[in-house]
Amino acid sequence: MQEKYRALDGAIGADFQQSLTPSEAIGLLKDGVRRSTSNEINGRHRARLMEDAAEGQHPYAAVLSCIDSRAPVEQIFDAASGDLFVARVAGNVASPDLIASLEYATKYAGSKAILVLGHTRCGAVKGAWAGLQDGHLTELLGRIQPAVEATKLEVGEEDNLSNLDRCSAVNVKGTMNELRDQSAILAGLEAEGKIAIVGGVYNVATGEVEWID
Repeated sequence: MQEKYRALDGAIGADFQQSLTPSEAIGLLKDGVRRSTSNEINGRHRARLMEDAAEGQHPYAAVLSCIDSRAPVEQIFDAASGDLFVARVAGNVASPDLIASLEYATKYAGSKAILVLGHTRCGAVKGAWAGLQDGHLTELLGRIQPAVEATKLEVGEEDNLSNLDRCSAVNVKGTMNELRDQSAILAGLEAEGKIAIVGGVYNVATGEVEWID
C-alpha cells in the first residue's frame, strides 16, 4: 500500500481510501515520517492536486495536534493536499468541537485512523505544569492537569525538559482515552475495527515521532 501511495500523481481518491485498513493507514503515517527525516520527499504535481481537490476529499487519516509552529503536520508526514484531516489546538486536548470534527472525519468522510500528536518542548504542557491561569487558557490548560498530576507522581515536581516531555506523552495517552470515553461514535468505530486511535510525540529537534499504540 505504501508503494501505491508513493506512486500517486494527484490526490487520494475514494477507492484508495476505502481500500485501506486502519493498520495500513498508520503505516502510511509512519512511512511519511521516514521519508521526511531521510529527505525522500514524495512530491506530487500541485496543479493535479488542485484539480482533484475540486472533486472532493478522501483523507486517509486525521491528526489532532498542538498548534506549535515547530510541528508542521503535513511536513512531518510528507503529506500532500487531501491526504490528512488536521485539527490543531494548544496542548492537543480533546475539546467537544474537536471530538465532533474527528467524528466527521471518520464516520462521514472515511478516514481510517486518528493520531493524537503531542511534541517535545510543549509550551501548553509547561504552562499547565506551572499552574498558569489566564483568560481562556485557564480552561484549556485544565484539560492537561490530569497528565501533569500523574507525571508529577511518577517523576517529581521539577520542571526540567525530561519531565515536561514525559508529561507530553502522558497527555497524549489521556487525550486518546478521552476520545474513546467522550465519543460513542469513535469508540464504536474502533471496537468494530473500522478505525484505529493511536498516539505519538514529535521531537521538534530531530523530526522523529515516538509512537504510542
